[in-house]
Amino acid sequence: MKRAVIVGAGIAGLATALCLGQAGWHTLVVERAPARRSSGYLVNLLGAGYDAAERIGLLPALSDRQLGLFTTVLVRADGRPKFTVPSAIAEAALGKRTMSVFRGDLETALYEAVRGRTDIRFGTTVASVDQDADRVRVMLSDGTTADADLLIGADGVHSATRTATFGSGHRVDLPYVVAAFPLVHPVAGVPESSATTFIGPGRTAAIVNLGPQRSSAFFTYRCADPGSDLRRGPVDALSATFGDLGAGVPDAIRHLEKDPADAYFDSVSQVVMPRWSAGRIVLLGDAAWCVTLFAGHGAALALAGADQLGAALRRHDNIPAALAEWEAGLRPEVTKRQALARRGMHQYAPPSQFHVWMNDLAIRAITLPGVRGLVRRGIERTSR
Repeated sequence: MKRAVIVGAGIAGLATALCLGQAGWHTLVVERAPARRSSGYLVNLLGAGYDAAERIGLLPALSDRQLGLFTTVLVRADGRPKFTVPSAIAEAALGKRTMSVFRGDLETALYEAVRGRTDIRFGTTVASVDQDADRVRVMLSDGTTADADLLIGADGVHSATRTATFGSGHRVDLPYVVAAFPLVHPVAGVPESSATTFIGPGRTAAIVNLGPQRSSAFFTYRCADPGSDLRRGPVDALSATFGDLGAGVPDAIRHLEKDPADAYFDSVSQVVMPRWSAGRIVLLGDAAWCVTLFAGHGAALALAGADQLGAALRRHDNIPAALAEWEAGLRPEVTKRQALARRGMHQYAPPSQFHVWMNDLAIRAITLPGVRGLVRRGIERTSR
């Protein structure tokens, strides 16, 4: 039985453990954090991501956790509605083979699927790595050593595996900050079964109200010095940037004050690398190709990457050959999503009020009956 050490117990790492386990591998997952984390916003599984979730057997576990479609209300700064985008627009655009779930629910489904098939060690990191043509030896922070056929770095955009193996310089930092966190109770000012979204120059705030334990907040904004805002912490930074808004934003920030550690709060970066593997060490997910939230396919690409890696390893006994085939098949999609993300920055953080007006016009146009079919066909083409 071949063995793999996987660094990171997020979506990419757990999906990889599941897919390699289904391919007959023994896996060990190590995670720096002391326990599982549940923060995050909703994720969309469509295209190759939905196909992967179906192939690896996740859809039944996710079926009772899917959020379904909801109405989106575009609002002004004081919370007054501009216009409404009915849920039917999303249905027409995305089609039937799609699923929206909260990131934490996707991680839970993966964890439940894999925990009986792999060894998961929290509070554990990689201390050192040594590889030759036949194996990779991994020294762990708990003092143990693991000999494996493959080391997989699925430890996110700030990947220590990437830095240790490939050096620094592959992360492209962008002048934006993002925050997302669950809301135990819906906040005032957001209609039930809907989301309110404010988009203004340089910033977006969105609050989803789908009921208790099914609501969430999302913020992103342009920032000249993301590191400085990260040091301030999410409550101070979000209060300073969004404190003038209505439509549930004040209540969401007050909710965050009770448990700021529950928020995902980070700068925005892409990861651009000429190769994702070196010998018997390979990167997967955001560690290898972070496309950023502006692309909207991070979780889907992580699932697709894990699924396709498992398939390549089943087809090839030669690991370098499997990794080369896997990367060649996946890279075009990653390159496309990264390019779309760079263009999408103007949608989430428009440079000026003029760009806000242009975005509004584009969204309003989508609500026109004759445009829906065109939008759907366009999204179907880009999601393939």
